[in-house]
Amino acid sequence: MTTDAPSPAGVPAAGTPLVLRGREVGRGPDGVLRPVVMAIVNRTTDSFYAPARRPDDGAALDAAHQAWADGAQILDVGGVRAGVGPDVDEAEEIGRVVPFVARVREELPDLLVSVDTWRSGVAREVVAVGADLVNDTWAGHDPALVEVAGAAGVGVVCSHTGGAVPRTDPYRVEYPPVDHPSVDQAGPGEAADPRDGVLDDVVATLRAAAARAVACGVPPRSVLVDPTHDFGKNTWQSLHLLRRTAALAGLGYPLLMALSRKDFVGETLGLAPDDRLEGTLAATALAAWQGATVFRAHDVVATRRVLDLVAAVRDEAPPAAALRGLA
Repeated sequence: MTTDAPSPAGVPAAGTPLVLRGREVGRGPDGVLRPVVMAIVNRTTDSFYAPARRPDDGAALDAAHQAWADGAQILDVGGVRAGVGPDVDEAEEIGRVVPFVARVREELPDLLVSVDTWRSGVAREVVAVGADLVNDTWAGHDPALVEVAGAAGVGVVCSHTGGAVPRTDPYRVEYPPVDHPSVDQAGPGEAADPRDGVLDDVVATLRAAAARAVACGVPPRSVLVDPTHDFGKNTWQSLHLLRRTAALAGLGYPLLMALSRKDFVGETLGLAPDDRLEGTLAATALAAWQGATVFRAHDVVATRRVLDLVAAVRDEAPPAAALRGLA
């Protein structure tokens, strides 16, 4: 995963590596740069995937240590369920995440910490105790959040929700068809895909949000862009964005894919959250092949293995061993 060398024939262009606090994330002791796993710890009792719920401090810390041992480079901490649910005010969200982030920073100094919040007040508090990244999954609903990240020099996630406000579900959202090539994806003489309306909207939104983040002081390679599958989108639209990952990677910023056990995976396969691992891993492989660089995942070990295999096929990392036919 590097932008320094051309990709081999038949392999999509590599994505842009992520840098947080001056550290190139994903480079191992062998010097090879691999895709990054972002583990999930939700300090909630109502997240859609029950095993990710860690309201108890001890269990949450154990999960952080396990994520690090399993190969995650980033831990994403959430204090409020993304979807519809009971109200959680800013003070309660701060109480759920700030002391925990401080403990993780103390106990796991090499594990980068992200906080999933749309509130600038929460962002300010978590950055003060050492968070490295603010994951704004609600697309700048609080415009001051990116200013907090820029002032502190930490990373920020720029997302797309199609205008949806925090903690709402999409309903009959539409993105008008396009009649022109999207992001240079159509070659000479080729017609644009009429489903690219959602792609065009996502690209325009992410490009503008990333430019504002840089203008606010966030280093360009610390700006993650996220198409934000399911948020403001139906299953057909989320599938199309996965199909068009290469166009999103072409924006020139590190590309985050938050695919893990999401509804578009479940609806595609007719499965509940507990049974969506294989679908998630298939989506992960497709996105990694097309140049996505960071993957938010409930299942760290399985995701790490998929990403390592894709990296080897892309000729970006060697096999762990290559003895067959040679020894």
